[in-house]
Amino acid sequence: MAKTTILLATGDQLELDAPLEEVVKSLENAARSSAGTLARLTLVEGDEPVAVNAAHVVMVRSAE
Repeated sequence: MAKTTILLATGDQLELDAPLEEVVKSLENAARSSAGTLARLTLVEGDEPVAVNAAHVVMVRSAE
């Protein structure tokens, strides 16, 4: 499966188990929703679910 990396304003990087287009769409949908809506994604390591505030994302790139 395709992987995507996001860089947060804090400097943290998250490697996600989803293609770039899917991550971007999830972040865009969260940003357009009501304040406080988080994008729900899955980390590569351990298949751990994570919720991200789209306003804190600085960069999204393919990890492939």
